[in-house]
Amino acid sequence: MALLEVSNLGVKYGAIQALHSVSLRVEPGEIVTLIGSNGAGKTTTLRTISGLVRGVSGSTVVFDGTDITKMAPHEIVKRGLVQSPEGRGVFPQMSVAENLELGAFTRTDRGGIEKDRERGLTLFPRLRERLKQPAGTLSGGEQQMLAMARALLARPKLLLLDEPSLGLAPQVVQTIFKIIGEINREGVTVLLVEQNANMALKVAHRAYVLEVGRVTMEGEAAALAKSDDVRRAYLGH
Repeated sequence: MALLEVSNLGVKYGAIQALHSVSLRVEPGEIVTLIGSNGAGKTTTLRTISGLVRGVSGSTVVFDGTDITKMAPHEIVKRGLVQSPEGRGVFPQMSVAENLELGAFTRTDRGGIEKDRERGLTLFPRLRERLKQPAGTLSGGEQQMLAMARALLARPKLLLLDEPSLGLAPQVVQTIFKIIGEINREGVTVLLVEQNANMALKVAHRAYVLEVGRVTMEGEAAALAKSDDVRRAYLGH
């Protein structure tokens, strides 16, 4: 059974239809990427899955066997579907340690929280050196690391990553993608929205191409990376 099954997802912002019957699935243990140009509807798709945006009638989102289409966002997080948002969404005045703590807001198992915090700091050693620093003083790359480590503290079964490489130096992008691979190997399933199609297709198992709110292609990531259409549109070849 798929861990996530999205069917006929439609979203309207006023008179504008942002998504048209988007369907996708994510199997346990996969990294699935959603690629597409700016404004294609990638972030809207993630926000709808997370319960932050409501789909039109007929849209369904089933996670881990449960229909979560109308569920409140915090209830969705409790079930293990967790989003690391575009733009990182760190709380700038709060310290790195306090930001991490917020990731575990739905949990009460102190021992497990401490273990997951330690795991996050091992994945992102730079955060350990900056625990007392206000999050707003971190570099863009460090803020991205904090957003991901914070999301891991919610103990996700499925981690939604929205544009993790946005605005980062190439070297930092390499590090972030290496860690996405590590997180996945440790058992976290990942749905990745990414403008850097090249990196996304290298790390993912499968991919969907979104154009103007519609899925236009889907398949194994390696096969899509070789497709002439994808290479021309997204890989600059």
